[in-house]
Amino acid sequence: MKLKRLLALGIASLVISTSVPSMASATTLSATNLVSTAKNYIGTPYRYGGTTTSGIDCSAYTQLVYKKSGSSLPRTTGQQYQKGKSVSKSNLTTGDLVFFNTSGRGVSHVGIYIGSSKFIHASTSKGVTISSLNDPYYWKSRYVGAKRPAAFGETSVASKPAAKVTYATRGQVANIVVKTLGLKRDYSAKDYTDVTPKTSYYNEIMAATEAGIFEGGNSGRFDHNSSLTRSQMAKVLTKAFDLPLSKEGNFKDVPANYWAEDYIGALYANDVTKGYTNGNFGVDDKVKIQDMQRFLDRLK
Repeated sequence: MKLKRLLALGIASLVISTSVPSMASATTLSATNLVSTAKNYIGTPYRYGGTTTSGIDCSAYTQLVYKKSGSSLPRTTGQQYQKGKSVSKSNLTTGDLVFFNTSGRGVSHVGIYIGSSKFIHASTSKGVTISSLNDPYYWKSRYVGAKRPAAFGETSVASKPAAKVTYATRGQVANIVVKTLGLKRDYSAKDYTDVTPKTSYYNEIMAATEAGIFEGGNSGRFDHNSSLTRSQMAKVLTKAFDLPLSKEGNFKDVPANYWAEDYIGALYANDVTKGYTNGNFGVDDKVKIQDMQRFLDRLK
């Protein structure tokens, strides 16, 4: 578990170092501060209609956390559900508001997503606490949807350029995985035709190969400067985290006996990704570094 957290941190550092600095750091700090603020209230008792630390209800709690973090939300759960952009469960990010039907009459409860399929909220039974979205006994079946408040994660400087899309290269990911896991070369693998001791991440590429996490093509090349496809990413994450192979998912663009079918199924079975809303996985799409971070966050 510790190694998984370190791996996620490694990818996160790559996001910051290869994106536009001002935008990347602004979003990261917003998420970090919001979660830290939210956790400060753990243990606060629940009280219907309450708005203070003596007793607080779910929507007053989310409103308070956002206010302390510099953003505003309406007072009630229903009003909060009407604001912001709808987000699919597979694309949740830290800070999103998650909503539930606990009354049988529609949206009646709200919390804040904090990553790893967990959310923090003011529970009627436990007060402010952390729960799992996938709790099979209660929250999973009552989940309604999620919203991303418009103010969250935005920069106040309108003239700043948008963060550019950055794709992770095979060499970069090999470097992060090997250094995070502390892998060492055993010199059992033969050099690739395009990778020499002068190549960036040479030892890391070879160590990842020797550990069975990466492999090259039939031509003997590693293509260290090439981007990863989502299919290749599925294989790397499955091997790095020792996930059981699975055929779950039924994606439109993943035919039976497709070479990465079991790796893609492993990510689906472990709630790492549910694919696109059109029913596709995006087998040949390049992987953004930001996407890698989100997938790793769900594996923690």
